Amino acid sequence: MVSAEGEAKFWLEPELQLAQSWRYNRAQLKEIEWLIEEHHHELVSAWQRYFGS
Repeated sequence: MVSAEGEAKFWLEPELQLAQSWRYNRAQLKEIEWLIEEHHHELVSAWQRYFGS
């Protein structure tokens, strides 16, 4: 996730985990994590289609 407010990188597998973040506060990171959880299947499916794995 990248925005004017900051940047965050999450691992999707084997489980959702924050890898790195810059300038996001804890509340923002929890909101981003919630969004990823809500769309986890879509994100993993898109990754697999794009990278062919």
